[in-house]
Order: sequence, then C-alpha cells, then structure tokens
Amino acid sequence: MRRPKTLSKQDLLLILTVAGVVVGVVGGGLLRYLNPSEEVKKFIGLPGELFMNMLKAMILPLIVASLISGLSQLDGSTSGKLGKRAVLYYILTTAHAVMLGIFVVLLIHPGDPRIKAIGGNTDHNVQPIVTTEDKFIDLLRNMLPENIVRSTFQQQQTVYLSVNASDGSVMHKRRVEYSDGMNVLGLIIFCIAMGIVISRLGKQARPLAKFFMALDAVITRMVMIIMWFGPIGIPSLIACKMLEVYDLMATANTLARFILTVIIGLAIQCFVTLPLIYFIGTRQNPYTFLRGLTQAVLTALGTSSSAASLPVTFRCLNELGVDSRVTKFVLPVGAMVNMDGTALYEATASIFIAQLNGMELSLGQVLTVSITATLASIGAASIPSAGLVTMMIVLTALGLPVNDISLIIAVDWFLDRLRTSVNVIGDAFGCGFVYQLSKNDLDELTRKECAASDASQSDHLHENDVKQIADSLSNEGKNNNGTVLHV
Repeated sequence: MRRPKTLSKQDLLLILTVAGVVVGVVGGGLLRYLNPSEEVKKFIGLPGELFMNMLKAMILPLIVASLISGLSQLDGSTSGKLGKRAVLYYILTTAHAVMLGIFVVLLIHPGDPRIKAIGGNTDHNVQPIVTTEDKFIDLLRNMLPENIVRSTFQQQQTVYLSVNASDGSVMHKRRVEYSDGMNVLGLIIFCIAMGIVISRLGKQARPLAKFFMALDAVITRMVMIIMWFGPIGIPSLIACKMLEVYDLMATANTLARFILTVIIGLAIQCFVTLPLIYFIGTRQNPYTFLRGLTQAVLTALGTSSSAASLPVTFRCLNELGVDSRVTKFVLPVGAMVNMDGTALYEATASIFIAQLNGMELSLGQVLTVSITATLASIGAASIPSAGLVTMMIVLTALGLPVNDISLIIAVDWFLDRLRTSVNVIGDAFGCGFVYQLSKNDLDELTRKECAASDASQSDHLHENDVKQIADSLSNEGKNNNGTVLHV
C-alpha cells in the first residue's frame, strides 16, 4: 500500500499564505460593513505592521551580505558579463513595458473629461515638484554618497520651498536636503565596488569574503523564519488597507476603465512578454519558473514593496535552482532599477490624465512619455506608492497639472500591489535569464576554483610531508649521536 504524500514545509507555507490573502480580501470586505472604530482598526493592522517591520529590518543586511559575498566569488570577467546581460534585460523589458502601457491606454481610451468633474476639487495643495533634470542629478548624488553610514537611513533629494517675495508674490526656492529613507542605490554601488575589490585581492581578502558568506547564510536563515509570520501579517495588511478606502465601490465604478486598462497592460507584461523573453533567451519553460515565484508574488501583493519582498524572492530563486552567485548580484540591483510594472503604470496614468484634460498627444509627446517614464521608473524607490511620486515628473514633462494625480490616489493602493508584483516577477525572470545565459561561464569559474583548491591542498600536503621527514631525521639524529640534525 502506497503511503500518502506528506506536505513539505515550503508547500505548507505557500498554502497558508494563499489562504491568508483570501482571508484578507474577504475579511476586509466584511469588516467595512461593521464600520470598526479607529481603535479596532489599529489592532487589525498591528500584525501586518510588525511583519513589514521584520522584513524591512532584513533589507540592509541582505543587500550588503548578498552583493558582497556574491561578487567576491566571481572574477572580473564573469561579473562583467553578468552585469552586461542584466542591463540588456532591464533596458529591454522596461522599454517594452512603457510602450505596452502607451499602446493599451491609447487603444482603450479610459480618460473621460466628465470623470474630472465627478472627482470634484483636485487641489490638494500639491507642492512644487522637481524637474526631470533635478531628479536625474539626485540619482547621481545618491549613487555616490558622501557618507555610507548615513546612506543606511537617509538619502539626498531636491525640494522646492515656497518663499514670500517682497512684492507679495510667492517664489519657489530650490534646495538639496536629506530625507528619511534608506539610500539603496548608494549602498548597492558601494557593495558592488567592495565585492569586486575583494574578488581581485584573492587570498589576501579571503577572511573578509568568508565573513560576508557566513553573514549571508545567517540572514537567509532568519528570513526563512520570518516568512512563517506571513500568513498572519499579509491578511492584516490587506484588510487594513481596504478599511482605509473611503468609498470602495463608488471609486471603483468611477475609475473602472482606468483600472481595467492598467490590469490588462500588467497582465500582458507578466504572462506574455516576460515569459516570451525568458523562453527566447533560455529555451526553458517560463511558466514552470513563474509557478515557483508564487510565494514572492503573494508577499508583494501583501506588502506592496519589492524591497520588502526581496528576502522571499531570494528564497524562491534558490528553490528554483538559480545559482546563488547570480541572484546575489542581479536581484538587489533589479529591485532598485528594474521596475517594469511601475514604468507601465506611469505611462498609462500620465496619458489617462492627458485624456481627462481633453489633450490629444502628438508623436513627440508620446516619445516624451516613453523616455521620461523609463527614467522615472529607474529612479523610483522600491517602496510603497513610490511610482505615484515619480509620475509627477512625467506629468510635468507633458505640461499637465500635477494636482490631477489626486483623482487616481483612491485606487493607487490596489494598483500599487499589482505593479509591485510585476516588478518582482520581472526581477526574478531577469535572474533566471542571466543565469541560463551565464551557465558556461559559471561552470568554467567553478572548474578553475576547484583546480586552484586542489593545487593548494596538494602544496599543503607536500609541505606536511617535508616537515614530517625533517622531524623524523631530526629525532633519528638525536637518538644516534645525541645531537640535533638540522634539515
């Protein structure tokens, strides 16, 4: 008689997480009818808040340990090839996401000027925003921070302050200041440089490399423990967010076509474009790979943050058999700069707002949206609703009122979760893509390391043999002559 199969820990965790998402959606919908007080809402959201805190606490050590330990195990040639392939993938998928978003929104045309009238007053005191040039300069400043310790909790950004002039008018003064939030880009650049230098130094820096490898193993183990809190934290996050929306059904009805447009674009990018690129480059089944990312996608849906989902994505890719030397290098970089879902959303939402204002876009303006949305998505931090902030840059480039963003803020909590999931899937497919293309290089590097290890071991054994012979002769000389024979 055949024994029934027992569930593995990974399968059990996945089932519990899926159940948690369902409970969060259903429970959030039911709780809206009970109209709980603010005190009750606070306790409903507490497990989710604690879960997010635990995941966020892992981001900094995970990025540092994974990047440095991964690059320290690669030689300069291999890391260069990995980097080129990753950049090629990022450019290809992000550019396609932007063009797809533009195509879908122009085809469906969800923008109706009457929606703006229904939405009422859109003046929410939106502050003057930075220009595209300011954002690009901020990106460069944060890539090379002056204080790496400060980068762990602050980053530089350009802001505009409203100043009253002597004639009574209001002027906007530009200033660069530090804002709260981890400078992930600066940390990534620093860790990449440190990992490459450790690799170049070889034996001299081997103890440091071993330290970061051990740290990476410890952080990975801690992440696996934290993930068991997901089935409690994720439904708490979803239910709490649903309770915060003022009128869920009225908002959904007003912006139904816009929501549908974004969902169609994200679905095509997720289930057609990314799998197709992966299949063309690797000749592997992309949907088998996609199925293995379920845990990471569910975490992205719950947390709405690709950075917070990073530890889970690492775990999923390791279980899919992707070489850890690839994931440790490609995944942290991708989580920062590869934002397919965000790029698609920014392009779609910008043209949607143009349609609300009755503006017909020329070919040049469409190209402006394409370029600006691509650059803005690269600068978007991997935190909740960051795309909503960077979208202001795209609107400014088109000369559209940034106050109109308030029309879509009501549904951004939902769409943000979907585009974050696409961001995570895009990063994971990028790791798989680079890994399959780099297999021969990694195998060759492994053979070299094994040969070097064997040679080192052989030399060590030879030294021990010589020492043993010398000791033997020395003892023999003592016994025979009473003097020490030196060899």
